[in-house]
Amino acid sequence: MGNPKWALAPWALLLLLQLASASHHTRRSLETEAASPSVPASIVSPLLRTGYHFQPPMNWINDPNGPLYYKGWYHLFYQYNPKGAVWGNIIWAHSVSRDLINWISLEPAITPSIPTDQYGVWSGSTTLLHDGTPAILYTGIGRADSNYQIQNIALPKNASDPLLREWTKPEYNPVAVPEAGINATQFRDPTTAWYAGGRWRMLVGGLRPDTLRGVAILYRSRDFKHWVRAKHPLHSAMTGMWECPDFYPVGKAGAESGLDASAYGVASGVAKHVLKNSLDLTRYDYYTVGDYNNTAERYVPDNPTGDVYRRLQYDYGNFYASKTFFDPVKQRRILLGWANESDSVAHDKAKGWAGIQAIPRKIWLDAGGKQLVQWPVEELEKLRGKPVNVGDKVVKPGQHFEVTGLHSYQSDVEVSFEISSLDKAEPFDTAYINDAQKLCGMKGADVKGGVGPFGLWVLASADLAEKTAVFFRVFKDGYGKPVVLMCSDPSKSSLTPDLYKPTFAGFVDTDISSGKISLRSLIDRSVVESFGAGGKTCILSRVYPSMALGKDAHLHVFNNGATDIKVSRLTAWEMKKPLMNGA
Repeated sequence: MGNPKWALAPWALLLLLQLASASHHTRRSLETEAASPSVPASIVSPLLRTGYHFQPPMNWINDPNGPLYYKGWYHLFYQYNPKGAVWGNIIWAHSVSRDLINWISLEPAITPSIPTDQYGVWSGSTTLLHDGTPAILYTGIGRADSNYQIQNIALPKNASDPLLREWTKPEYNPVAVPEAGINATQFRDPTTAWYAGGRWRMLVGGLRPDTLRGVAILYRSRDFKHWVRAKHPLHSAMTGMWECPDFYPVGKAGAESGLDASAYGVASGVAKHVLKNSLDLTRYDYYTVGDYNNTAERYVPDNPTGDVYRRLQYDYGNFYASKTFFDPVKQRRILLGWANESDSVAHDKAKGWAGIQAIPRKIWLDAGGKQLVQWPVEELEKLRGKPVNVGDKVVKPGQHFEVTGLHSYQSDVEVSFEISSLDKAEPFDTAYINDAQKLCGMKGADVKGGVGPFGLWVLASADLAEKTAVFFRVFKDGYGKPVVLMCSDPSKSSLTPDLYKPTFAGFVDTDISSGKISLRSLIDRSVVESFGAGGKTCILSRVYPSMALGKDAHLHVFNNGATDIKVSRLTAWEMKKPLMNGA
């Protein structure tokens, strides 16, 4: 259908531009290592090590792997380098928790030990079989001279052990190899499997050879041992490599309860399915909401162009390689994601650690049925200390005020804003409809506007020379309809030189005609994780203040717009430190 050269050329140009401008995890390493001959003292300060976000005592971590609930414990496996604070020597580390907040570290679960994983054990997922036994599907690297990627299985040595401390690899490994039509170096990260019509199914992320088409490669099995590739992928799009795919059902719009991966059909409460992929080129997690037909084995997004235009993201900031799982105890689906560092590799080596996990989030389909909503798991609130409250306080144009009475460097802040009028909202330039990040970069926190920017300055120094801004700005389109932009602007977050300080942004699909909008920010020393409009838009940023450390960090509400903003309610809590893997 049409000349493929015409189809590929625009996408190739787009992806090259994305690679040049948006692949921030790769770029920050290449740009800043050479520029960091010495490491500032503030970078290695323990006051920059997060207090309540998940991390091991030291070394590099990346993707969350195979999370599940089993016999009273939440399990998190994750990519880990036991030998240093840079990527390499990757194994599956293992931690367990009763509440998703306090974590105990166990011995590694999976290490290279068989021919099909002897050069690396990469990401994967966990599935509960019919008898309740967990089975791990994961990617192994089978050749020393290339990233030859193969799918394997691991089973618990003793399924009666609630801590699942030992795993075995059956002799029938591997369960899927890169056959003809599969790029062997772009074939990884099997999903949680689901069961329907007498067969198990799983997806493996990939890239179609000689094209830029990302694919969710579908496999079927009757016994969870022998897997056969389906003739067609479940879904594909001209986006570049899909890694860390995730596929799961969601209930009716607005219903916060989650569903098991094998739930199917209206009788099971399924309204839609979600297909998520981590895009290797941009380093963001994108998803679509759509319909899955388990007879035709096809998934069709509700938005036909949603894989490419106005793409939905779990998080518009530093958040990648995410994984969800169903929690049968509280009947919810939980999202976990990795946040890389945005300082330099030299900095990471000096401080001895790199990478954290975002706070676990409950995730469900919004009442409008078009997108997902995310919110920190309720267990996080157990860490809250005595609250500080502010209410019914008007912030005039150009003004700000400090929230006092707490050490805000490790805190949880919820604020509700009321906008006096939308009349002064700036006209929205539709050239930015697919690029909120660029718009926010042009109209940052210090660029005065009509309705906004207004929001929080967090991790601010006493003289405000250092501050990270999390804020909203309201525009009006050509029909007079409000367009809400949410930004995280760390451009003034630190006086330390040679840091990568990207501005992150996303549009917020919310009815602001009432003039009301909310913001929650989890502030944790070197991470600011924010949720706009009740979790419709989420942005996680990594920042490294040199002065606003510990008790020297301040919290402000600001308004740089031309319209009065009222803080109808603000509550801030200092956060206690949980048990964190022995650190």
